[in-house]
Amino acid sequence: MQTLHTLVIVVQILSALAIIGLVLLQHGKGADMGASFGSGASGSLFGATGSSNFMSKATGIAAAIFFAATLGLAVFSTGARKPSGGVMEGVTVVQPATNAAASAPASAPAVTAAPAPASSAGQSGQIPK
Repeated sequence: MQTLHTLVIVVQILSALAIIGLVLLQHGKGADMGASFGSGASGSLFGATGSSNFMSKATGIAAAIFFAATLGLAVFSTGARKPSGGVMEGVTVVQPATNAAASAPASAPAVTAAPAPASSAGQSGQIPK
């Protein structure tokens, strides 16, 4: 399947280059109008242009190949894709430690609670002076 995808991309690039080359080689319909402005050549500008020549037919064929290759690439891109889980798919989340000493910075000393005084003032809720 990958080789077919690569082949369609190569066909699309070659047809795009062919379109660019063929369009640049063609003689414009209004090229004579600039050289002979006002000499009656503007009558053929909007009139019948006659039968199409080899260059315009080749450009049309290259454009059809380009559009077919683009459609093929669109089909390939939508058919082989599985739905993703979102932007956070595959990201591991590190849970923070619940220990207070582990969350303290390394330079700060660990704070421990002082033991309660054995007097009766500490048990009655009064603060000793």
